[in-house]
Amino acid sequence: MPAHMLSYLVALPFIAWMMWRRISRQFGRQPIRRKRMVFRVAIFAVVGGLLLLSGLHRLALAEGALAGMLIGGAIGLLGLKLTRFETDPVRGDGYVPNTWIGALLTLLLLGRLAWRFAFIGSQIPPGVEDPMGHAMATHSASPLTMLVVGVLVGYYLVYYSGLLIHHRRFQRAQPTSTASDGI
Repeated sequence: MPAHMLSYLVALPFIAWMMWRRISRQFGRQPIRRKRMVFRVAIFAVVGGLLLLSGLHRLALAEGALAGMLIGGAIGLLGLKLTRFETDPVRGDGYVPNTWIGALLTLLLLGRLAWRFAFIGSQIPPGVEDPMGHAMATHSASPLTMLVVGVLVGYYLVYYSGLLIHHRRFQRAQPTSTASDGI
């Protein structure tokens, strides 16, 4: 077995686990973890800025990323409108994201990854010892890929920011129990 194939076999379970975690966060009740959400907003803001910096290399890449972020932001606002907040005395506050939006974003990401890997695989000439190294060296980023990544970044940036804001409003709107309630 070639050495590069062994590295793919080692990385495959890790990639599958990451995809499973991402998919599981799109469906069912999710706990509100404010610190993690703030961290995610910061990370997505940095990633969004770096995507836009790709325009220094090729303007079409920045245009794709910006268009994707705008589309993702609009989807994020829609996702917020369709999100339900819940309070459970045992499990704490949580939210239920819209299943259809989660499925759409997951399919968009998986579809683009599959398409891109199929395209890169078809461009590798026979007899190359390190096909992935060759593909990365000759591969130039695609504006369509930047659009898809921009959609995900824009969605999560708006969605997590909105979750934090809406959760704060949700907490303020909940009636607080006092000692006089039982009397």
